[in-house]
Amino acid sequence: MNFSKYLRFAVVGACALAACKGGPPTATKPGKYSSTTGIEYNTEEGMKVSDYQGIPEGPGLVFIEGGRTVLGSAEEDVAMTHDNIERTVTLASFYMDEAEVANIHWLEYLHFVRKDSAEEFYQSALPDTTVWARELSFNDPYVDYYLRYPGFRYFPVVGVSWLQANDYCTWRTAKVNERLAGEGDEGDSGSSGGGGLFGRKKKKGGDAGDAAEGTSEDGGKTKIAIENGNTLPNYRLPTEAEWEYAAQALIGTQETGNENQENKRIYPWDGRQVRNPYGKGQGQFLANFKRGRGDYAGIAGSLNDGAMITEYIYNYPPNDYGLYNMSGNVNEWVQDIYRPLSYEDVEDLNPFRRNGFLDPSEKYDKKGYQSLIDDHVRVYKGGSWRDVAYWLSPGTRRFMAEDSATATIGFRCAMINAGSNK
Repeated sequence: MNFSKYLRFAVVGACALAACKGGPPTATKPGKYSSTTGIEYNTEEGMKVSDYQGIPEGPGLVFIEGGRTVLGSAEEDVAMTHDNIERTVTLASFYMDEAEVANIHWLEYLHFVRKDSAEEFYQSALPDTTVWARELSFNDPYVDYYLRYPGFRYFPVVGVSWLQANDYCTWRTAKVNERLAGEGDEGDSGSSGGGGLFGRKKKKGGDAGDAAEGTSEDGGKTKIAIENGNTLPNYRLPTEAEWEYAAQALIGTQETGNENQENKRIYPWDGRQVRNPYGKGQGQFLANFKRGRGDYAGIAGSLNDGAMITEYIYNYPPNDYGLYNMSGNVNEWVQDIYRPLSYEDVEDLNPFRRNGFLDPSEKYDKKGYQSLIDDHVRVYKGGSWRDVAYWLSPGTRRFMAEDSATATIGFRCAMINAGSNK
């Protein structure tokens, strides 16, 4: 009896002692002294340890909780490509834009590029608006108006190549981090934000994580650096695995606390059809796609999917992650180079095909016109306003040269969940 009493007092005392010491150090509370050397931080002798309250909020991003999933096509392989066979993988948590990058976002990019970069790079950043032109179609108004007319502001930007999309991600990273630094000196042209990321000419292969400087309250310079914890990780294109995982949104197919998923979705929404089976919107299409030969939207008075071409980026219900238009509207670029056997070669944790490792381009006879595959073709996903329903399934995949563009491909950005093992 007495022993239990003493043990209880000992436990309480130990807990109190731990509380007095503040408990073990954490990323947000590292303590005043090093737990290995005892040397005081933030002194002349000690290491600089900045205050850190977690990753800053990235504009436009939605948190995607990672986990195990089965990637690959759930539809019949009507194209007979056999290039996305089902396999089990695990994805770390990440962030993704809730909607596609829109015309207004690209015009903002062009505004800063024209102001701070060389004319040569500004010209290279312009989307190819001629992607709308067709010899046997009167699409001429879209060539002139789609990008710049105010009514199209929140329609997805198209005519953008994979290379241009990557440049945008680099610019966006620098611009957002410049804002986080509290840049207040408009006359300071030395910051790496805006088009200034590229100086007065485009810096090929520029590092989106390069440090920027902002003006602090005392008039000094606040350095944006990874160690300071005041910078966002790079905006970038999602990997193919991340994109497909986010499109699946399988968090909606399981009960709370149940690790088993009840079903796999053919599309990013519940059900095995492209129409809404519930409520007031019952029977309405859930994505913007081509219904059949010559049928892009339905009939006058009942335009079912509501769009002959692209559509407002926030139209149609979001999936269970809160992401809009992961199927239809426009296809979306992802990071990966294309290989038909990527499902065999890549890792099962955060899979990503970055180069021709294990499957070199020499195996594909592009020079002899027997193949279109090399290390400069990139995967795109999701289906578009011009595609039939087959391509709306997250597991389908196609590819195109990284310097090419069409009226059916856009993109959205992603970002790692820094400082987390989930």
